[in-house]
Amino acid sequence: MSSAHKNPLLRLHRPLVWVAVSMGAVALVSAVGIFVDDRILVGVPIWTKPFKFSVSLLAYTLSLAWMISLLPRGRRVGWWAGTVVAVTSAGEMVLITLQVIRGKRSHFNHATPFDDAVFQIMGISILVLWLSALVIAVLLLRAKILDRAMAWAVRLSSLIALAGAGLGFLMVRPTPEQLEVDESPIIGAHAVGVPDGGPSMPLTGWASNGGDLRIPHFFGMHALQLLPLLLLVLAALAPRFARLADERVRLRLTFTASAAYTATFVLLTWQALRGQALFAPDGATLAGAGAIVLLGGAAAALSLRGASPSPTPSPPSPSSPAPAPAPSQEKVTS
Repeated sequence: MSSAHKNPLLRLHRPLVWVAVSMGAVALVSAVGIFVDDRILVGVPIWTKPFKFSVSLLAYTLSLAWMISLLPRGRRVGWWAGTVVAVTSAGEMVLITLQVIRGKRSHFNHATPFDDAVFQIMGISILVLWLSALVIAVLLLRAKILDRAMAWAVRLSSLIALAGAGLGFLMVRPTPEQLEVDESPIIGAHAVGVPDGGPSMPLTGWASNGGDLRIPHFFGMHALQLLPLLLLVLAALAPRFARLADERVRLRLTFTASAAYTATFVLLTWQALRGQALFAPDGATLAGAGAIVLLGGAAAALSLRGASPSPTPSPPSPSSPAPAPAPSQEKVTS
């Protein structure tokens, strides 16, 4: 048996793993920068953006490296698509860090020809990354991997992550205020209904006084970790709860969790597009959240009722006749 089969870690997509390692290093440097560099950009410490991006990309690239390792051997298309994701992710972080060092915005910045070129390159990189992730998602949909529950968790989470990443394309649209200015240096925004750089939540930097598309963007992309993690938790609990040992129950719970996750992603997107702060929901948003909780809970309960533990064989009663002895398998010699 090859060493790759003996050690599953050796099957991980190496370029993505190396990017994940480098993102860990960038996260440490950025965390130090937040405390030692007193510069403020768009209302937050200037090193906040590379810190958030590096932590997010670390989780994303590691998850994708594992998913690619699940594909059957010989799927070179998946390997190359993962390599493109690794290169574009690393390039994106290099440009973000470069702009931080220069004290400039990396996103939506068209103030100078250089800033414009940086953002244009970033936009092309994100488009290429998204298309490469789409290729991997299609391969995962077609591949026969793991048990059915985990396979569907991997497939559905990759599709939700694609939708989450796709929200980035909505952020590059000019705001009404920017359209009123000739040759605005900034075109695009994270916030909706309020300007970027206003009151924000601690750590995340998301707008606290209006909508923010980064919230559903973040939530959608990290389905790639959370849904498979749920299946790992269910598998770990299976020895204690016999129903969870049934693959059909886990499969139904996977579909339920994926549907609830998708509905929450849609709700968060709708809330952000209406310019509504995450923690200031109106009646319609609360009603949608309540429906997700009630329907999701009911579906989970029905999923658990769908199967019963395998019955254990009962011992024969004293009055039952003893079973006939099995015929001898020895050869009879004449």
